Amino acid sequence: MARERIAACVIAQDEQEHLPKALASVAFCDETIVVDGGSRDGTVEVARAAGARVIENPWPGYAAQRNLALDAAESDWILEVDADERVSPELRASIEALLAAPPPGAGMAVFALRHHFLGGWLGPSAKYPAYRSRLFRRSVYRHDEARAVHEGIEPRELPLVLPGDLEHELAGTLREALLDTWRYARLESGHVAAPSGAWGYLKGIALRPAMKLVYRTVVDGGWRDGWRGLLKISLDVGSDVLVWTLVALRALRGIPVQAQEEDDGAHFGRRRAGPMRIVGLAGRGRSAQAAASWLEALQAQGADVALIYEDGSAGEDIPLHAVRRLGPLSTPRAVDIEMQLRIIDALVPFGARARLAWRLLPGNLRWSIPGVSAETPPEQAYASARAALGADDPGTREP
Repeated sequence: MARERIAACVIAQDEQEHLPKALASVAFCDETIVVDGGSRDGTVEVARAAGARVIENPWPGYAAQRNLALDAAESDWILEVDADERVSPELRASIEALLAAPPPGAGMAVFALRHHFLGGWLGPSAKYPAYRSRLFRRSVYRHDEARAVHEGIEPRELPLVLPGDLEHELAGTLREALLDTWRYARLESGHVAAPSGAWGYLKGIALRPAMKLVYRTVVDGGWRDGWRGLLKISLDVGSDVLVWTLVALRALRGIPVQAQEEDDGAHFGRRRAGPMRIVGLAGRGRSAQAAASWLEALQAQGADVALIYEDGSAGEDIPLHAVRRLGPLSTPRAVDIEMQLRIIDALVPFGARARLAWRLLPGNLRWSIPGVSAETPPEQAYASARAALGADDPGTREP
């Protein structure tokens, strides 16, 4: 049966050890393009031996290199895979099913990224399932070359969620893990604007990392992954400390940086794109029904909506994310997953239980828009959101 075509795009540099497994996992694709940034090992020869089309291009940065691969592709869909990643058999089956019968208007699909770290698989310590937007129509999306890191593509519509994992070899040895932490921190620190005073440095070097350590370990449940999980979280926290330490050292030495954006607590934060996204938060029964009706009215006006609610009945025409209960651990995880799918512009609680759960969320998850609440009529809420996000071009303003 005829299906739409797909191209696997891989960027690589000195990856002769990992590349064969990555290329074998995408052998089902109609074309494979490898863009090499100047390898000094046998990466190019390995890619050509596997039948890939190889483009040699001196390293210009992640986004530019990925766009070069996109420009070389001719297929309907693009599948982006790094040299140290592999498409699992289940994910391959999901992708082939999508290509055989893509839903009308579908432009992007996401799937879970699972990290293999020091000989074992990571779960909650690496926020698994950590959804990644790596499968999209070639004519619809492109990487932002202004970004040195976090160059991933932000969905402009609610993406399809495919079963199966993209398996990532995060680090095979402790030395490799430490070097990766240092390299990433050094790259990111060169593009972060220095804060205006000592308080900004204190938050970046001490307060935020401490909060992140507790949140990732307890709320995300990272402790469940044992010593590997605790080490992964510690390295991520250490990377944040390194970033701000390097920023401080550059400021003391008077070294200018090419800051791309002001710090918002996440360095290079994600950028919203596409229609506004409003997510409801509700318990069960009447509050869930009221939330569903309110969201359906917003959806009819063009908003992208979803509802996080406790197990029970709710609307049938909007995406639903059921949790056993709106607890201090389950609610943040549910909101975080929804954020991975698409940036949330406003998280609106319905009912007393939901309002309490909303108040207990970390500040970076309590998304809100002035004039948008459960008591606001849907038409007025939509108008207020458009005004706050920018009616002329709502897809470019950052949250």
